Amino acid sequence: MAAELTTHDLIARHRPTLDQALEAIRTRAYWSPHPEHPKAYGEHGSLDAAAGKAAFDALLGTRLDLGQPGTDGWVDGEVSPYGIELGVSYPHADVDVLLPAMKAGQRAWRDAGAETRAVVCLEILKRISDRTHEFAHAVMHTSGQAFMMALQAGGPHAQDRGLEAVAYAYVEQVRTPDTAEWTKPQGKRDPLALTKQFTPVPRGIGLVIGCNTFPTWNGYPGLFASLATGNAVLVKPHPRAVLPLALTVRIARDVLAEAGYDPNLVALAAERPGEGVAKTLATRPEIRIIDYTGSTSFGDWLEANARQAQVYTEKDGVNTVIVESTDDYKGMLSNLAFSLSLYSGQMCTTPQNLLIPREGIRTDEGPKTFDEVTADLARAVDGLLGDDARANALLGAIVNPDVKARLEAAAGLGEVALASREISNPEFPGAVVRTPVMVKLDGAKPDDEAAYMSECFGPVSFAVAVDSVADALELLRRTVREKGAMTVGAYTSDAEVERAVEEVCLEEAAQLSLNLTGGVYVNQTAAFSDFHGSGGNPAANAALTDGAFVANRFRVVEVRRQA
Repeated sequence: MAAELTTHDLIARHRPTLDQALEAIRTRAYWSPHPEHPKAYGEHGSLDAAAGKAAFDALLGTRLDLGQPGTDGWVDGEVSPYGIELGVSYPHADVDVLLPAMKAGQRAWRDAGAETRAVVCLEILKRISDRTHEFAHAVMHTSGQAFMMALQAGGPHAQDRGLEAVAYAYVEQVRTPDTAEWTKPQGKRDPLALTKQFTPVPRGIGLVIGCNTFPTWNGYPGLFASLATGNAVLVKPHPRAVLPLALTVRIARDVLAEAGYDPNLVALAAERPGEGVAKTLATRPEIRIIDYTGSTSFGDWLEANARQAQVYTEKDGVNTVIVESTDDYKGMLSNLAFSLSLYSGQMCTTPQNLLIPREGIRTDEGPKTFDEVTADLARAVDGLLGDDARANALLGAIVNPDVKARLEAAAGLGEVALASREISNPEFPGAVVRTPVMVKLDGAKPDDEAAYMSECFGPVSFAVAVDSVADALELLRRTVREKGAMTVGAYTSDAEVERAVEEVCLEEAAQLSLNLTGGVYVNQTAAFSDFHGSGGNPAANAALTDGAFVANRFRVVEVRRQA
């Protein structure tokens, strides 16, 4: 096929961005090429707010034909958490036809080399970035995120994570030189001489199993890590969040074709209701890499049964915050209130268990009892969400009925310190919007343990009374070791306590945030600098993003020739 995008042009266009990304992952300093502010879009070919909304509206009720081989029908049925039917239909694939077609283009993609693959991926990301406003609506109406969060987390932050994966993939592939001249002295005899060639070769087809809450943010790292290392990628979205990933696949296919590569290197696998195609695909011999975000039960199933594949999972965890003391009581309350409220707690990084000594804590406002801390935190949440317009902008919508059911059941688990209330959304009357609930539990009571030692995904937190800091540390250790944690937080003005919390997190491989009182929150991570998960506790077997996340997606094959 004739290439419209030459390798030379792509390198000239995107190599500077790749170099900046390589420097960012080396220094871990702040950097992003993708603007967060909505008004940053609208120039140089990107869609502004009005054009992005119009593009999204134009998708509703249409058929998204990707031109994939093996299409044997059409799938629809997405309903926005805000109460509107999207009406978009997607190709349903006969995998016996699609998978061989995907493999057909891998040889040319392998031979393209690491740099070419990287800049093709960056062109895909650039085109996604140009349509950030369109993607924001697609993410909002499949995940339930409020618009601004959907624009930022589903747009630039997701694009950053994709670029970060490309940078790590590039680093790992060029670690070994393309060729080497090898000479071994043999004393009086002629030396032994070989010419050696080293080629990164892909494992096969990567399968990305998308999640409902963060389809792009959680989907892009695996997608771009596999594609940049030479693998074809099959994207299997969550049935309630197909649109953002389907748009991504369409853009990727367009760029691959224009660059002279087989567009079937990236394809979509939408499923019919109840089809359960993820299990079928996960055990196919052609699938050699799997990226999954979701429940522990299915993640464990993948790890146990997809034995032919390298499996990367992000699963459930129980995130914990120890509250021992603070030099900024108001700042602590404000920070925690925001962390508990953002996107209705529907984040894998949201705090769930707040471990507070039953005798109280030391603060810059004097000692505070356990009851005072929980009451003050409840007031901070109420103050943050007291205005319904502000509350809607922070909470978004409840993503599915299971989250709503857990929220409603939580009030029966103990004494309610913060009651949930219903909020109406004038723009979307069908949206289910609820403020968080916080329940007091006793860490010394076995009956309470079943609640706080299980993940209660959604706007639910537990204030757990503990006898001492030592008990809090031991409960933290046990929670991370047995249940896993994507995040751990702690508030303390005591250096020894800080070191003790840090040691637990180092030993149990949990990412720790200490004494956050400003505009950075425990449930947020920045690409190129922060690691999302560690891969070292049961919540996830991989980190987004590090060398380990990309290095096993390819192998280096050596060819030796007599010199």
